[in-house]
Amino acid sequence: MNIRSVNIKDACQITHIYNYYIEKTIVTFEETRITEEEMARRIKSISSEYPFLVIEDNNEIAGYAYATRWKERTAYRFSAEVTIYLHPEKTGKGYGSKLYSHFLDEIRKSNLHALLAGISLPNRTSIALHEKFGFKKVGCLEQVGFKFEEWIDVGYWELKL
Repeated sequence: MNIRSVNIKDACQITHIYNYYIEKTIVTFEETRITEEEMARRIKSISSEYPFLVIEDNNEIAGYAYATRWKERTAYRFSAEVTIYLHPEKTGKGYGSKLYSHFLDEIRKSNLHALLAGISLPNRTSIALHEKFGFKKVGCLEQVGFKFEEWIDVGYWELKL
């Protein structure tokens, strides 16, 4: 296993992972597959400002994690939203914990004060991962998403650094 910063060449594999979650799960509220070009644009934008890491297994991306701006207003500048996705065949094998541990170490080098994780519910795996690293549930927005013909709640977990 190798954990490293993302690069544009990773866009193809990351797009494949993310499109799985778009098409098959409520983990993301995007409903339309994205292109490799769009993912490359996102990688460039996000990684210019925040940590964006991948975990590899046998030179294949097993997952990725990144932070993004929480909100646009300047008073939020010390807060970020964090996200992690694993290749569906790599879940439950420790990749998420290894990646998130390294990712949070990188974030602690920044000037961020609060990390927020929005989790579409239900999602026991993501909740367990975040709580393992000290995130605490701070709220739930009920029925704010609509995907696959159902209303979806989003819980928020926070970690103060």
